[in-house]
Amino acid sequence: MNKVFLIGRLTRDPELRYTGSNIPVATFTIAVNRNYTSQNGEREADFIPVVVWRKQAENVKNYTNQGSLVAIDGRIQVRNYDDKDGVKRYVTEVIADNIQFLDTKASREKNNSNPSPYDMPAYIDNAAGVDMDVRGEDLKDDPFKDFGEEIKIEDSELPF
Repeated sequence: MNKVFLIGRLTRDPELRYTGSNIPVATFTIAVNRNYTSQNGEREADFIPVVVWRKQAENVKNYTNQGSLVAIDGRIQVRNYDDKDGVKRYVTEVIADNIQFLDTKASREKNNSNPSPYDMPAYIDNAAGVDMDVRGEDLKDDPFKDFGEEIKIEDSELPF
């Protein structure tokens, strides 16, 4: 069984593209806190790439942005390709089946204008009662920028 459930915050605005067959596909990364702290007492997060297709892709683009809290259920997919130097590269990502928006733009703006004690630079208190690690420096930069070249998805690679 390959099933994943995640709750996290978008690290940047989602990117929406269309395949050659005009099928919408959105990609984004979410920051998901680990359940423990590091040796120096800091809460760490995993940055997980997510891909969503069709109408949900358009909804993600239209109704979320950097910092949005989302719940995702889907599956893990590992794919590979040969880079320009002929080296085999592997990509692990979550293919979302369903995405729930757990906050609204208005609630995010309200929280930013009236910060609570939990809105310190490293944490935001969310509706699920879990502290989400949203360090500003991690969210402003692409956490995968040093992992190689951008991957282009062609219609011929789609499983349907």
